[in-house]
Amino acid sequence: MAPPIIPSPDPHCSQPKSPVTVSPERATTMTTSTMASPTGQQITLQDPSHKKNNKAASKPKKLLRRFRSAFNSISLINQPCRMPASVLHGGGHHVHGGAAVTGTLFGHRRARVSLAIQANPRCLPTLLLELAIPTSKLLQEMGSGLVRIALESDKNSSASACKLMEEPVWTMYCNGKKSGYAARREPSEQDLQTMQMLCAVSMGAGVLPSEAPDQNSANGELAYVRAYFERIIGSKDSETFYMMNPDANSGPELSIFFVRI
Repeated sequence: MAPPIIPSPDPHCSQPKSPVTVSPERATTMTTSTMASPTGQQITLQDPSHKKNNKAASKPKKLLRRFRSAFNSISLINQPCRMPASVLHGGGHHVHGGAAVTGTLFGHRRARVSLAIQANPRCLPTLLLELAIPTSKLLQEMGSGLVRIALESDKNSSASACKLMEEPVWTMYCNGKKSGYAARREPSEQDLQTMQMLCAVSMGAGVLPSEAPDQNSANGELAYVRAYFERIIGSKDSETFYMMNPDANSGPELSIFFVRI
């Protein structure tokens, strides 16, 4: 796994001395309200909804981006609702043209891994899932080859007005094998601290320091993998997140499929 990549200093986020250490004295208060954690670390992550009022991106660019996403995902729209065998058993191709988001897999090595989706590293998570697989096992799978995670939700058991990403429970498959159930949850204080420590990390992998050494001894170190993902919306009942590999000559190392059947 490639070492963490540290981006240039950001005016909205304190630049850590290392990929996993935040410097409190350099922390900058953002325009949104801030929260103080019990450990004294200030949470300065933004609410992603504030971007709706941001007019930096022009309307023509937004329309072009949406058109590209819809055009390039036609193959996904025409697929049947049930997850195709090519996805569950490692087939399929990468579709370009989606919106870029930040995805982070993190958790103690002997505990279940969590997936956080953010608009960018400085925003609060828009989606947080606890997956049905230990962190160490998922990292091992990613180190040995391509990983495809399929998450299925029952359409009959969901509310009619519920959006796909708001489904509470998912049946999880990892490389075609049923792994159990994944659950959506609200970010805990520890989750927010983890996202804050990774505020200046755009992509990479490593281990984060813990405030509770006893927890490390019980569940192992707190490991993370962060990367940019392409989000492809096939329909109101299907979305896909492709990990964007810095090496343009190879495909994504991780693909996550959300399907409501």
